[in-house]
Amino acid sequence: MKSLKPLWRVSVTTSPAAEEAVAEMLGGLFNAAAAIYFNLETDVSTVSVFCDLKPEAPKRRAEIAAELRRIAGCGLKLGAGRIEIAKVKREDWAESWKRHFHPLEIPFRRDEFHESPHLKSKSGTRSSEQGGQGLLVKPSWSKKRPRKNQAVVILDPGLSFGTGQHPTTSFCLRELVRNRKIGTRQSFLDIGTGSGILAVAAAKLGYQPVHAFDFDPESVRVARENARKNLVYGKIRLTRADVTRLPVKPARKYDMICANLISNLQISEKRRIVDRLKPDGTLVLAGILAVELGVVERAFADLKLRLVAQRVENEWGSGSFCFV
Repeated sequence: MKSLKPLWRVSVTTSPAAEEAVAEMLGGLFNAAAAIYFNLETDVSTVSVFCDLKPEAPKRRAEIAAELRRIAGCGLKLGAGRIEIAKVKREDWAESWKRHFHPLEIPFRRDEFHESPHLKSKSGTRSSEQGGQGLLVKPSWSKKRPRKNQAVVILDPGLSFGTGQHPTTSFCLRELVRNRKIGTRQSFLDIGTGSGILAVAAAKLGYQPVHAFDFDPESVRVARENARKNLVYGKIRLTRADVTRLPVKPARKYDMICANLISNLQISEKRRIVDRLKPDGTLVLAGILAVELGVVERAFADLKLRLVAQRVENEWGSGSFCFV
């Protein structure tokens, strides 16, 4: 049997306080999902991305070093900040994910986020209020069994896509669970779907119709593959589209929209995003640096949207918005 080609691992040794910032930085530079390994004995984190092709070592080291200086300038203690580029067996990459990617459970907890009374007063019966239909995201090799009425999403890590562990993605997943109403038809739009995890989770939770798109054709391919793996391909419409080129007047409005995008794109395209939201719908914005959450909140307040739930974890902020 022909052996698989090796991978190239780019790693940065850092502190637990800076691991998320370093992971986001490496993911952005290499357009790949970052894996984080924390050594409990040494209190040191190692953040890694894996590449099919050998990186240009001097150039990449210089880019990473410059970004590490920028992160340190924000007040985060980097620790060693050691950069390493090494060739590894593809099997080692797969096994490293198996050791460090654990199942993610999304229970309903009303007090988990800062929340306004407006969210509590919305009509409909939430799934949590009838015993709780949570969510379990797990890799295919996990033997963890779901709880009663718990929807299950099977998602294996890929070279370019994460697994829902990032704080912004997990916030979106939690909001999908929080806002699901039993016995009602709720539509969902996923803007910038990536691996398709939110669209798949929405379909598993009973949202319909579920529409999702991404500008990157590889994202659309992977999202379709994950939808097939989870037996919900026929319940999701996945397309390639650019949020900046969406029609100004949409053909459909949605009960819930997730836009896990950089804040600049959220703000510049806020009209296109908001025009697709129903008057009593919920808009979830994620992928925002915590220091920019206030800027995003003010931008969407101009369109009569109010922040009703938020979460800040490490340097990341996410929020849910409803019309005033």
